[in-house]
Amino acid sequence: MRGEHHYEVTVQWTGNTGSGTANHQSYSQDHDVIVQGKPTLQGSADPRFRGRADRWNPEELLVAALAECHMLTYLTLCATHGVTVTSYEDMATGRMETLLGGSGRFVEVVLNPKVAVTAESSMDQAVELHLEANKSCFIANSVNFPVHHNPVVETV
Repeated sequence: MRGEHHYEVTVQWTGNTGSGTANHQSYSQDHDVIVQGKPTLQGSADPRFRGRADRWNPEELLVAALAECHMLTYLTLCATHGVTVTSYEDMATGRMETLLGGSGRFVEVVLNPKVAVTAESSMDQAVELHLEANKSCFIANSVNFPVHHNPVVETV
């Protein structure tokens, strides 16, 4: 698995309402996120930045990417270490600050995975594997802000 991996994503602006970006009210932030052979994601800006609440925004997608990468890494580690997971759900949160001049940045993301395992004897290891997953997650390794974890592990 060592080596380079390439990903192609097309982002296509669909918010030209007739006069382009003639002024801030003449267009919308709507866009499509397209990957060949997959359903199109309808995107916009966060509603606080003139976007639509019924579409995905980049901030949500970043938090989702971190949560999804952690989950996939974690499940792989559990399978490798003999920890049987039967359910996994994460209510992840991200905190962003806006700066003077209109830019901004994320300052943290908190993952709150709730995991069910089959054996009580594997609960400690199931918790520990979250730390290893954080160290191995491609997306968490690519961001410049902390990604914290508050895992809850239960037995079924």
